[in-house]
Amino acid sequence: MSGIKKAVLAYSGGLDTSIILKWLQDEYQCEVVTFTADIGQGEELEPARKKAQDYGIKEIYIENLQEEFAQDYVFPMFRANTIYEGEYLLGTSIARPLIAKYLVKIAAETGADAISHGATGKGNDQVRFELSSYALNPDIKIIAPWREWDLTSREKLMEYAKSNGIQIEKKKDGSSPYSMDANLLHISYEGEELEDPWCSPRDDMWGWTVSPMDAPDTPEEILVTFEKGDICAIDGVAMTPGEVMHSLNAAGARNGVGRADIVENRYVGMKSRGCYETPAGTIMLKAHRAIESITLDREVAHLKDELMPRYAKLIYTGYWFSPERRMMQEMIDASQVTVNGDVRLRLYKGNIEILGRQSKDSLFDQRIASFEEDDGAYNQADATGFIRLNALRLRIAASNGR
Repeated sequence: MSGIKKAVLAYSGGLDTSIILKWLQDEYQCEVVTFTADIGQGEELEPARKKAQDYGIKEIYIENLQEEFAQDYVFPMFRANTIYEGEYLLGTSIARPLIAKYLVKIAAETGADAISHGATGKGNDQVRFELSSYALNPDIKIIAPWREWDLTSREKLMEYAKSNGIQIEKKKDGSSPYSMDANLLHISYEGEELEDPWCSPRDDMWGWTVSPMDAPDTPEEILVTFEKGDICAIDGVAMTPGEVMHSLNAAGARNGVGRADIVENRYVGMKSRGCYETPAGTIMLKAHRAIESITLDREVAHLKDELMPRYAKLIYTGYWFSPERRMMQEMIDASQVTVNGDVRLRLYKGNIEILGRQSKDSLFDQRIASFEEDDGAYNQADATGFIRLNALRLRIAASNGR
């Protein structure tokens, strides 16, 4: 692209985006604005400011978005019990539209011609960033260095960094770092030995959760309170969405909850192996399904389960700001009006047990469900006609040898 005088870069201060910052300055001869999102990655972000300043960056944005991330992105997603391909809790996927929102916003504020990101040409994130950005500003220009430069391997990136005086952070054993993404919802790991799906991850890879084998021998019980499908309190203490996630992350991490080793189908067509730590999300999903089990009508619950894979795929593939996702969200949110109450859970060595659930909006009728006398609340003889009517087509088919 020509005529780019200023670009807003999604900047973490890490190796890849530091290389991109220098590359944008050299290749496009443009002014660079850096944007660093604090979405709970658990790292000190001021070093990113210092690194940007060292490259002569004058406009540096560091935004604390933890509460917005939890309230407007993570919580709405968990109202749908969202999980991709049965295992992935979408920790990276759900963060991308929020980052794109601020890239576009800052570009407008600073008069930038373009935005830029560090997603590779083989991954899903390039799609997520760019679809979200175009949905918010159809005329935005996007620079995707990984689709333009010839630094197509980690080794070439290292060489470029070394030749340009860019600091390279190594693990203690001297190997190249994993490709990682961290936020309030999860940490993901890719690369290194994980590129062989038969190879187990190293024990020292996991940076958040204790191994289930090393978790405390004493179980930990917690009480979560829901209001309209969202956790609003833990052990009776009212909390914001961000505080809820911090608390559940700590509880899950110390009890070995939330590890996953997954081979997933990327949107771009390839299979990819990654490892994830999602302690709070794992607890939230289990607890939410528990409270829904007594507060949702059967057909509403089943319809939600049928729609969830489609909803999950929209998030995974970058369509958070699409009209169909917004439409589905309105329906999901409408189903959550009665999802209120408490769930008791036990965390123990990587496991989550539901100990109990209660709600003023419960549809569970103990009189009807009881194996004891129900005082005429349910006539068991009614089941005879119910079964015969539902068996009619099966009996007809069997009579005709089908």
